[in-house]
Amino acid sequence: MKKNTVTVCTGTACFVMGGSELLLLEDQLPPELKETTEVEGSTCLGICKQPNYGASQADHAPFVKVNGTVLEQATAGKIIDHLKTLG
Repeated sequence: MKKNTVTVCTGTACFVMGGSELLLLEDQLPPELKETTEVEGSTCLGICKQPNYGASQADHAPFVKVNGTVLEQATAGKIIDHLKTLG
């Protein structure tokens, strides 16, 4: 069974823009995703330092990586929808 990894950025901007709540994602996962999804925090994913996000990083936070794919303005619903597409 393939395990999906959700890495939540907990850097300052991401944390205050909703990353703190995303750390509790496992509690919100539907039963079919609970066994195959691991949620972890990262002090900083460094995504906001990439040129395409620039100074307006707060407009894109919080950032999450799902198996390496970046999701910006991440919400529990957006992450769950993405996980469902992975099968």
